[in-house]
Amino acid sequence: MHLFINTSVGVEQGKVYPLFEKLVSRDFKEQKLGQQARVIWFTGLPCSGKTTLALALEKELFSRGYLCQVLDGDNVRCGINNNLGFSNEDRLENIRRIAEISKLFLSAGVITINAFVSPTNEIRDLARGIIGENDFIEIFLNPTLDSCEQRDVKGMYKKARAGQIVDFTGINAPFEIPEHPNLEIHTDTENIQTSLQQILDNILPIISLNNK
Repeated sequence: MHLFINTSVGVEQGKVYPLFEKLVSRDFKEQKLGQQARVIWFTGLPCSGKTTLALALEKELFSRGYLCQVLDGDNVRCGINNNLGFSNEDRLENIRRIAEISKLFLSAGVITINAFVSPTNEIRDLARGIIGENDFIEIFLNPTLDSCEQRDVKGMYKKARAGQIVDFTGINAPFEIPEHPNLEIHTDTENIQTSLQQILDNILPIISLNNK
């Protein structure tokens, strides 16, 4: 295993990135952390349980010695993406930036847990393309629309149905069913602990290193 990346100066679209050859390698960082970094991407309707499960997963993995970072609307749209709305163009740019941030966490050996509606195949394919197929674990939360509305303590669905919110996914903007998710969970019929266990069964063999 090499401590440093032994590559020539990175070149992409006419741009030169001389820093790449000086970085400590991802493999070395993963060995140091005792884990294999991946991006765990929760997708689903608003109020389908994405953030709840992302936080539960972070706590469980942290208790097992894994280093994780959760990204969701609260810590992304209030910061780096606070200039974006919810048009299709802005949704694409929102996910593009999130994917690029996730890629940086990957290079640091950190497991990234992302919770975003990411409603179309185009948007999810954009993220997957930036992050890389082998590093992208897509988890589709698939409760009924009715159950999502019942969970909506902020009243966003009600406002969308009243025409007070436009481009709200599930009401006046589409949600496309993922074509090939790594895991699909029906969060309307399964409790948090059962859902969490399904996720752990799926990802632990992938992220484990050094018999952790």
